[in-house]
Amino acid sequence: MDSKQKYKVIGLMSGTSLDGVDIACCTFSYKKQWKFTIEKAGTTHYTANWLKKLKEAHTRPVEKLMELDSAYGKFLGTLCNSFIGRNKIRNVDFISSHGHTIFHQPEKGFTLQIGNGNAIHAVSGLPVIYDFRSLDVAHGGQGAPLVPVGDKLLFNEYDVCLNLGGIANISLDRKKDRIAFDVCYVNMGLNHLANKAGKKYDHDGMLASSGEVNKKLLIKLNRAYSKVKQKRPALAREFFETHIQPVLDGENFPLQDRLRTFTESSAKEISEAILKSGKKVTVLCTGGGAFNSFLMYRLVEYCGDDATLIIPEDEVVNFKEAIVFAFLGVLRVRGEVNTLKSVTRSSKNNSSGVSIGF
Repeated sequence: MDSKQKYKVIGLMSGTSLDGVDIACCTFSYKKQWKFTIEKAGTTHYTANWLKKLKEAHTRPVEKLMELDSAYGKFLGTLCNSFIGRNKIRNVDFISSHGHTIFHQPEKGFTLQIGNGNAIHAVSGLPVIYDFRSLDVAHGGQGAPLVPVGDKLLFNEYDVCLNLGGIANISLDRKKDRIAFDVCYVNMGLNHLANKAGKKYDHDGMLASSGEVNKKLLIKLNRAYSKVKQKRPALAREFFETHIQPVLDGENFPLQDRLRTFTESSAKEISEAILKSGKKVTVLCTGGGAFNSFLMYRLVEYCGDDATLIIPEDEVVNFKEAIVFAFLGVLRVRGEVNTLKSVTRSSKNNSSGVSIGF
């Protein structure tokens, strides 16, 4: 296995909120502990055509889904070529790609992130690591969350790492083990409702802040989440469409009240999860939701003096997951653990990811 002390890697991430593809070129170096620098980063937003394809992908027949897997891989390879050329990046060691999740059903033994690594490699000419979740699922794990390894090794100055993406998740050390879990939906629900107002998202939570909390809806959301609080499974599109979306769509009252109530529900769920980790904790807040000032205000109110919420520089907020998936690739080429059984509930720690072109 590789034993270099320095790597230049391009990390690719596409999340459940379908904001676009995050690309981060990072340098990782090791001297007693891991450090990283972001050389260049950016987001390529999906065209209407790609949005439609990705939103409908789970309904496609197998043959069409395989075709999409290859096409999306070529798309990612082309994005990397453009990113490298535009930013005059040299000497990239490899691409590390999460892909885009279409199915995630670990209880049935499978997960699927499209973006074929062979296609990325064929277009970019660079070695590629992809498919980071399947091995963990094969060993009985949830295949998620995977970011906590990066939290532990790259952001260990914080007590808790909170990611506010399509789904909110947290990670922290408990005794000697890293633990992590998905808490609730955030941007997936907020964006779903904002779309009904003709907006991609609710900027700064302005629509939500103009609404009122509907107690009936709040109770229904709380009941939906009560089903997952004990075992804390990985949340995915399937649970949202089955248990959350019908609740949001089934109420006949103003949209801003639904946004306000969903924001309140999310803040309540997240704060409870944070405060169970201990008192006087420092919390690193990243993901698109960290820019939602109304959501952050409600989180601060719920946490009070027991948690200090810290929003880092914009590049870390926006690209932390792309950074970490680049880092997972580094651990993979070194043959080191990048999925933790204490997090995913797998039967063993793993060094996950399929490599092409090395």
